[in-house]
Amino acid sequence: MHPVEISVSDPHVALPPLAGLETARLDWSADAGNAPAPLSTRFADVYFSQHDGRAETEHVFLDGNDLPRRFAAWQTQRPFVIGETGFGTGLNMLCAWACFDASAPSDARLHLVSTEKFPLTREDLARSLAAWPDLARRAQALVAQWPEPVAGVHRLWLDERVTLDLHFGDAAERLALLEGQVDAWFLDGFAPAKNPEMWHPALFRALAARSRPGATFATFTCAGVVKRGLAAAGFHWRKAPGHGRKREMLIGEIAAPPAEARRQRTPWFTPPATQPARHVAVIGAGIAGASAAAALARRGVAVTLIDRFDRAELGATHLQGALYVKLAADTNLQSRAYLAGLLYTRRWLERLDPTQRLWHPSGVLQLALGEKAQARQARFLANHPLPEGVVRGLDADAASAVAGVRVEGPALDYPNAGWVRPMELCVHLAATPGIRFRQGEVTALQPGAAGWTLALADGERLEADQVVIAAAGEAGRFAQSSALPLQPVRGQISQIRVPEGAPALGRVVCAGGYVPPAADGVLNVGATFGPNETDMDERDADHLANLAELERDLPDFVAGLRAAGAELSPERLTARVGVRAASPDKSPYCGPVPDAEAWRDAYAALAKDATRVPDTPGRHHAGLWISAAHGSRGLASAPLCAELLASRICDEPLPLEQPLVDHLHPGRRIIRELIRGR
Repeated sequence: MHPVEISVSDPHVALPPLAGLETARLDWSADAGNAPAPLSTRFADVYFSQHDGRAETEHVFLDGNDLPRRFAAWQTQRPFVIGETGFGTGLNMLCAWACFDASAPSDARLHLVSTEKFPLTREDLARSLAAWPDLARRAQALVAQWPEPVAGVHRLWLDERVTLDLHFGDAAERLALLEGQVDAWFLDGFAPAKNPEMWHPALFRALAARSRPGATFATFTCAGVVKRGLAAAGFHWRKAPGHGRKREMLIGEIAAPPAEARRQRTPWFTPPATQPARHVAVIGAGIAGASAAAALARRGVAVTLIDRFDRAELGATHLQGALYVKLAADTNLQSRAYLAGLLYTRRWLERLDPTQRLWHPSGVLQLALGEKAQARQARFLANHPLPEGVVRGLDADAASAVAGVRVEGPALDYPNAGWVRPMELCVHLAATPGIRFRQGEVTALQPGAAGWTLALADGERLEADQVVIAAAGEAGRFAQSSALPLQPVRGQISQIRVPEGAPALGRVVCAGGYVPPAADGVLNVGATFGPNETDMDERDADHLANLAELERDLPDFVAGLRAAGAELSPERLTARVGVRAASPDKSPYCGPVPDAEAWRDAYAALAKDATRVPDTPGRHHAGLWISAAHGSRGLASAPLCAELLASRICDEPLPLEQPLVDHLHPGRRIIRELIRGR
């Protein structure tokens, strides 16, 4: 046991400000015919060789890491992981992808992780990669999903076998926050003489800490600062023939990476050892369970998806869910996680359903009605200099213009958010190849030597290697998850038939409630908020509350509906009732299920002295996971949480920084209660 300063998540692993990044400034004057040769004006250096940038990439990074041979021999269930310092134009990663496709077995997977402090604009990225027509398909997939320049992790699903995590920000800072291990490093970036801020000891320490035993590296430079830094961090380097005019380069490996040191202050969050995942049972087929099942199936894992009812049999519900977040005026971990989730879901939907049958990128407008709300939004904008493609502040006139109706105050506009058909989306995900749907009710979970036995209400018993609990308000019904506090929250949507001539919304509009643009002639208005209520019956009082909230938020819109003849009395409305689940701190639970009794025993000393932390890793129920407590923002959080779980189960780099992974950990409430003496 050692005395340290702690909180539930480790404050010493600092996240940078939540903000937009400065994009790269390029000089294209070195163009030669159809071959662009972009030069960074900031570093006065080229992104790739003007003579043959692709040949240089293949020689230095692919051959330098022996990738063609290693790809061909890859038989491991987890993906091969490449890490890179300096994404630049993406040429290195596209070449690695092409090499993987040409060399690796058909069931192998590739995971790319790259840092970039000054990302290119989408236009510059496309122009830079246009010189290689045989890479056009891959470049198109990259450009189509290119994220806004926001500090953080951006996961791109490039194809069925290849995933790219872009870590926007300083390379050393990003790698220090990375939760994952790398097999081969591309040490790129501008030359040490041009960019000395990148090549410093913290970078080399982070490279070593994030390496698997035997991880290799290759770099174009032989600068002394690089050789000394690599050696000090534990890498063995040697010179190899360079490419073109570059006589020599460096290659090497690290035999024994340093032990993980980030959990000293938070040993409870030490991740459990990974186990082979051939068959996973997912309990709950809502957005949390369906997205988790699809994420696992995409990785080649057999999934049994279990739910008490089959959404495919419900018919047309006309339900629309808002893809939105409500970010705190002052940055906190919850806001960071939800914003990352919003940005991920938007890319995920575009890749999953490019025809927009299941969703629509209408944008979302958050109204600020009243002085208090307006002051909060003003503080948010002052604290978060994010790109306008993510969020922007609008005055009442500008907000009215994008809403399509008159609004009474300023607003935050999220241009790339929108609305989703949640039922249809869940049905689509459940049909992912590799998923078997089983209608039924799981009543108990029993651990065994080979995994888990699931007892069903009809007496049947199912076997699975691992289990994901994603049963919303019922997620805490099992003995293993009962210690996690979950609050049921009843909500009722009111559906209005929209007559011809009625005003049309151009955005999802949120204030006290939310209303998306009408679809299929139906307007969804709501939803009510009933903590600790589980009654599923329709209530006229809730219809009246939804209508009253709509009129407070959008009086001109309601007047237009009435003028067009819309029926707005409760008896003429359709109700859709659901029960959501929320955690006490309103963040989801996503991660391994802790053994609550073992945690309370191991960390009992925290109740008397919160600075005395035992040297004991947290014990978890082996192979048991949870994704729950998504509340009313599950469309923004559940798909990214699905990736988080699937990545952890399949031993991949995670799509969030370590402090955010810890923030979502289901055991956080156990530690908080111990520290508070409860």
